[in-house]
Amino acid sequence: MAARRLLSLCRGFASALKVPGRTPAANPGFTVSLLNKNIANITPLHQYRLIHTTLTRKGLEEFFDDPKNWGEETVKSGAAWTCEQLRCKSNEDLHKLWYILLKERNMLLTLEQEAKRQRLPMPSPERLDKVSESMDALDKVIQERDDALRLLQTGQERPRPGDWRRDIFGRIIWYKYKQWPIPWYLNKRYNRKKYYVMPYVEKFVRLRLEKYLRGEAKKKNLQSKKQKMLQKKFPQMSAEAQN
Repeated sequence: MAARRLLSLCRGFASALKVPGRTPAANPGFTVSLLNKNIANITPLHQYRLIHTTLTRKGLEEFFDDPKNWGEETVKSGAAWTCEQLRCKSNEDLHKLWYILLKERNMLLTLEQEAKRQRLPMPSPERLDKVSESMDALDKVIQERDDALRLLQTGQERPRPGDWRRDIFGRIIWYKYKQWPIPWYLNKRYNRKKYYVMPYVEKFVRLRLEKYLRGEAKKKNLQSKKQKMLQKKFPQMSAEAQN
C-alpha cells in the first residue's frame, strides 16, 4: 500500500515537471539554447575571492615607504594623535586606527634598519616618535573605556579582583585573588603565606615611616628657605611668582 502511494506521488511530480506543448525531444535546439544560457550566467571560478575582501592585494611592498619619498632627506608628516582627539572616535575607528599605526610603525622600523645597513641618515626620524606617541595615547583611551565599563558592570577599579594586604615585610601590597580547587582554609599552600606583620618587622616598619616623614620635612624646609631667599632678593615679587 505504501509503495503504491509513493509511486503515485512520483508520477504526479513527473507530470508537473513536463513542459506544456512541444517537448525537448521534439525541439533539438531547446537543450542547446538552455545550456548556452546557463553557461553565460556562470562566473569563472578564478574570479571569486574566498578569503580576501579588500580591493587590492598587497605584499611585502607595504613594509617600505612610498617610492615618491625614496632619496628624500625630509618627509612631510602630520602631528601625533592626542587623547582628546581619540576620545571622540568610536571603538571601530580606534580598532582600524591601531592597525594603521601598526603598519606605519613596521614600515618605519624597516626604513630605519635599511638606513643603518646603508650607513645613511633616516629621512624624518621623528615620524617613529609620533607613531609611538599615537599608539600610547590610543592604548590609554582604550584602557579608560575598559575601566569605565568595568566600574559600571562590577564596580571594581582593577581588572582582577583583589585586596590591599600587608606582606611579611610590613609593606602594603595589592593581592590578586586566585582560583583554587579547594577552600582557602584547607589549602596548606595558601595558609603558608603570612598576610600579617611579623613581630620582628615592626621596628623596621617604624624606621621606614620615619625616613619617609624626614624626607617630606626636608622638602618643606628647602621650599621655605627658597621662598625666603627669593623674597629677600626680590622684595617686589608676589607670593604667586615665588611659588
